[in-house]
Amino acid sequence: MTGITGLSKKNNFVLAIRDADVVAATLRQALADASPEERLGLERAAALVESTASATEIELRARWVRSRLADVGFTGDITSVAAVRALRQAEPKLSLLAAVQLQKEAVAHPK
Repeated sequence: MTGITGLSKKNNFVLAIRDADVVAATLRQALADASPEERLGLERAAALVESTASATEIELRARWVRSRLADVGFTGDITSVAAVRALRQAEPKLSLLAAVQLQKEAVAHPK
């Protein structure tokens, strides 16, 4: 799970919080105890978690921005003013400065 904290009109930072390491450890334990039928699915899940866990904080924030824009139905140009507006609609506590910074990170780190 990736959460974003620091959303406030009084500050300009956004901190990514993730617990992929906990999920990965749980999957590794499940793999150790898995039956042959369960093993293939758990191996795939573990690989997905590990690939996500290796993402940088900027990549996580960029992914979060795209998901928040999708949640409010934004399908336009991510570099536009409308994208910043949609992001702030999705997260009303987000300051304009933070929204613009997050937009820049999303543009710099496409899917």
